[in-house]
Amino acid sequence: MPDSPAGDFANRLLGWYDRSARVLPWRIAPGSNMAPDPYRIWLAEVMLQQTTVAAVAGYFARFTGRWPTVADLAAADDADVMAAWAGLGYYARARNLLACARAVVRDHGGAFPDSEAGLRALPGVGDYTAAAVAAIAFGRAAVVVDANIERVIARHRLIGTPLPMAKREIRAALAPLVPGARPGDFAQALMDLGATICTPRSPACAICPVMGDCRARGRPDIERLPVKPPKKAKPHRYGLAHWIERDGAVWLVRRPDKGMLGGMRALPGGDWTDAPPSESGVVSVDHGFTHFDLTLTLVRRKAPPEAHDAAAEGRWWPIAELDAAGLPTLYRKLTDKMLERDA
Repeated sequence: MPDSPAGDFANRLLGWYDRSARVLPWRIAPGSNMAPDPYRIWLAEVMLQQTTVAAVAGYFARFTGRWPTVADLAAADDADVMAAWAGLGYYARARNLLACARAVVRDHGGAFPDSEAGLRALPGVGDYTAAAVAAIAFGRAAVVVDANIERVIARHRLIGTPLPMAKREIRAALAPLVPGARPGDFAQALMDLGATICTPRSPACAICPVMGDCRARGRPDIERLPVKPPKKAKPHRYGLAHWIERDGAVWLVRRPDKGMLGGMRALPGGDWTDAPPSESGVVSVDHGFTHFDLTLTLVRRKAPPEAHDAAAEGRWWPIAELDAAGLPTLYRKLTDKMLERDA
């Protein structure tokens, strides 16, 4: 790396990364002779969207144990993948995961494209994931910007424009800093820096490897960067779910592929609305989604068995084995509360 401000930034950051890189199950340690597996990098990046490293680690181990290659995942049953994803949230990611894996196998012979443009053309792969996989798996000098990197660059360059408008400035500030050598390690070093030192609260500036020219260092308002727009009040919605029990089993359905919790197993029920239901239930739970909060109330139903036979889109699931149903968190909370009540 040439002796320049950009080169100096990268050298300091990479030197710190070589000493302090987090050990993560999908990461190749700096200095290793092992080649990154694009499948594992892609899978981890999809899982990590809107989710913490701690939450992802177990899911990543289970997915790669069950589907060790992209071809294995592409051949998996949709319901099995959706069930394995249950609890990780943002379920559209699981549907896109399958679509992308199948496109890689069908259209690319099971090998991920090695460029940002090629990766971006895959189903469900956006700008961030394409850049991250291109840099980390293929050594492309891509500009990778996640929430941690946004925070590091917004502070280092003292970018006070509120998000999301600041994203363009952050990318423009980061682009000349990306080195031609080790761009994947550079991106992961920035992620680690934001996760461990340049944290949202009480950043550890004194041990930051790029503190020398950080424009926000020492400012009393450093924690406000990057500037976020005022939070809007989330609307509240209400819904009913039905507990239909027979011979120690409960009726579960598969939600439509499009919409909230698409493709997931769930208790049957009606639409979620802005008005509270007139019907009282057995138990209810509150659950927060990105754009609204929900109160879901569970009511007992005694529907005739012929309305819920094997020809209907659903199945009787043994209550004692509900843990294996792969219910999303909302319905898991509701069934747990119901079973606690009946215990």
